Amino acid sequence: MAATPEAPTKTPWHLWVVGVLTLVWNAVGAFDFVMTQTQNEAYMKAFTPEQLEYFYSFPSWVVLCWGIATWGALIGSMLLLLRNRLAHPVFLVSFLAMVITTIHNFVLSDGLQVMGGIGVVIFSAVIFVVALLLVIYAKAMRRRGVLK
Repeated sequence: MAATPEAPTKTPWHLWVVGVLTLVWNAVGAFDFVMTQTQNEAYMKAFTPEQLEYFYSFPSWVVLCWGIATWGALIGSMLLLLRNRLAHPVFLVSFLAMVITTIHNFVLSDGLQVMGGIGVVIFSAVIFVVALLLVIYAKAMRRRGVLK
């Protein structure tokens, strides 16, 4: 007996909402990375000299992890919109790179002191939660057969 082909899984409406919103969100992160790494004067003038020194003194491995985190998240959002199953592992690698960067910024260096206060902690927590939720969401969409 011949196997019947599976009906294609319908793309839920929320995938488009999550995909587009996180594409914009992650594009801002990628933009920030590029402006910081190119030391764009107009962009960087918002920071104090101490903060600039802090950013520009990151070791290469931190810059690499930061780049993987930001660009991986942007690529993950694109893959999500393309309904590609690679969205989940890309978001996961991005998340892990972000965790490493965060450990450097808040544990191994004086990033909290240099960047100043609770606002940085709250914003970093929001970024962390969004990244984790994207890993979970992409995994769920892959399991449901939405991502191929």
